Amino acid sequence: MKRKEFYETKKEVFFKNWMHKNYAVFNTLNRQIKIGFLSLAYFTCLGYHLTLAGNTTDSINTKIRLDEIEINARRGPAIYSEAGRTVTILSRAQIETLPVQSVQDLLRYAMSIDVRERGPLGIQADVSVRGGSFDQLMVLLNGINISDPQTGHHTLNLPIDLSSIERVEILNGPAARIYGPNAFSGAINFITNTGAREEATVSISGGENRLYNLGATVAYGTGSLNNFLAVNKGGSDGYIDNTDFDLFNIYYHGQLKIDQQQLSFQSGYTEKAFGANAFYSARFPDQFENTRTFFNSISMESGGLVKVRPNLYWRRHHDRFELFRDMQGAESWYSGHNYHMTDVFGAGVNASIPWELGTTSIGGEMRGESVWSNVLGIPMDEPMKTPGEKEGQFTHHFTRNNASFFLEHAYSINTLNISAGILMNQNSQLGYGTDWFPGIDLSYWFTPNLKWFAAWNQALRLPTFTDLFYSGPTNVGNPDLKPEKASTIESGYRWRNHWLDFQQGGFYRIGENLIDWGRVPGEDIYTTSNINRIEAWGIEYALNISVTEAIPHQNIIKNISVNYSFINQNKKADEGYESAYVLDHLKHKLNIGLVHGIGIDHLTFNWNAQFQEREGGFTSSSTGIYQTYQPFWRTDFRINWQPKVSPDYILHLYAEATNLFDKRYADLGELYQPGRWVRMGVRMNFRL
Repeated sequence: MKRKEFYETKKEVFFKNWMHKNYAVFNTLNRQIKIGFLSLAYFTCLGYHLTLAGNTTDSINTKIRLDEIEINARRGPAIYSEAGRTVTILSRAQIETLPVQSVQDLLRYAMSIDVRERGPLGIQADVSVRGGSFDQLMVLLNGINISDPQTGHHTLNLPIDLSSIERVEILNGPAARIYGPNAFSGAINFITNTGAREEATVSISGGENRLYNLGATVAYGTGSLNNFLAVNKGGSDGYIDNTDFDLFNIYYHGQLKIDQQQLSFQSGYTEKAFGANAFYSARFPDQFENTRTFFNSISMESGGLVKVRPNLYWRRHHDRFELFRDMQGAESWYSGHNYHMTDVFGAGVNASIPWELGTTSIGGEMRGESVWSNVLGIPMDEPMKTPGEKEGQFTHHFTRNNASFFLEHAYSINTLNISAGILMNQNSQLGYGTDWFPGIDLSYWFTPNLKWFAAWNQALRLPTFTDLFYSGPTNVGNPDLKPEKASTIESGYRWRNHWLDFQQGGFYRIGENLIDWGRVPGEDIYTTSNINRIEAWGIEYALNISVTEAIPHQNIIKNISVNYSFINQNKKADEGYESAYVLDHLKHKLNIGLVHGIGIDHLTFNWNAQFQEREGGFTSSSTGIYQTYQPFWRTDFRINWQPKVSPDYILHLYAEATNLFDKRYADLGELYQPGRWVRMGVRMNFRL
């Protein structure tokens, strides 16, 4: 199927025939195979408003490629210039220059993304978008839903590090009809190296607090099979007591072409062990956690005019949480650690059929979720030994199944693009019944430079197993929770030419039955409940200036970027009610980035400053007084040197400092984040 898309290069307008290329992205199946198969298929969102500092190699050619790239902000195939949603891409070029050491650090630079780190260098973090909670965001790996049904705290337990990521695609706003349930406030898709480029990399980094990270990747092709393999190991003694950590990742991604078909499979394992100082309660600073995650998926995309994309995946997650790391210091009432294991099985199929009046997509998905635990679920008749642990038994179990069917139609005429569809969703075990979630988006290019877009979508989010069942010294779940629902309308415009990219947008959301952990004055226990109605609205701006394109005869100032988001939520809650998530959100977020040189070849400097002001607060564990979050600035800095060695060998040296001015701040409660942290590293890239 061919489309004509226009773009502008230095005041001249050209037309180009573009052929859709296959990029698999799918989602979900159900553990109970007897229920059948279905689908999701997609993904994801792409965009070009560079969030914080872009790379100096990003130019008009990069922008053209991004406008042409196939994305799945719809069920059917589409390219970025057709998208009627607010979407963002973090490219490989940006990742290599930003002062970041983890996926969580990288997401801090994205517009409207709220990253609340619980441990150093992203060992654990809660990520949300547009004022939502960390449970309302869907995370995907190459289009496969990898979100954790136990709790959103584990959603970013990915078997990859930064060296494996080709780009990150972010969709702001609900997208149930695109991704299925739980894409409530947004979705993030991590795209990894496919092995199409035959190369190998070795990276070594280290820094203060005995930080180290060792990594290696290999990408190679054997006939019609492309392979990518990555391994990394890291750790640190921590920046304060009980913030030490160790992590290990191994990941494989393969793509096999058979005639016109493409088969994609991935497999990964990650393990983290870390001191969780005050992670979940400041009353107990000696917490510890160990997590292990296995992930496997296989998907296919057919060739020809009709695109059929089935997929199948499995994710298993183990979690051991210790409220008291040192049992000798445990309270008398503490009977032992918490053990959890979740299994997620998913399958789906998506078919896109082009015809005279557009493209119609139809399909569905199934997803089965189970938990074994000594805390979460329904009591078992007989206990079960905890796999992989020296001690511990599972005494509780719970399983639920979710089925979704969708129908969507997309139509384009000249510079107008419209997509509308509906998702039917049914969840077993909890008696939620059947729900319908429609949506529509459109975009229109007034000129080759100016695009307007608008969308209206509905979404839902099922309660996590922690929401439903968790019971502890400071928290009590609620098995009678209802699923969250929301309806969102948004609109914006984008202007871009060869040196300037500017985007402005806004949204209004009505949420019903939002799930929150909270407490009223006089109570010590946080409980989960449904808040009847929360209205939220926000505005978003993103600006990127490629100074080297605007002023080609200078090479000092290379790139300037700014993004800002404001979110307001109508708080209809009892006076004094302390909200842990729903009414506790990032109100103002401002990112400012600058990339410059000093006249020395291959040497660049990257400055990034971020301002945050958060709504909500916390009750001090020492004084018992409620405190509001204080606004703060955080500045990060990185020096990159990439000397030209040879065409087959690239050397990248860097030194960086996060929180350069040693600002004392907290993303969450009394859990203060690291001060200034200096690190250095080297990465070597070899062509095979």
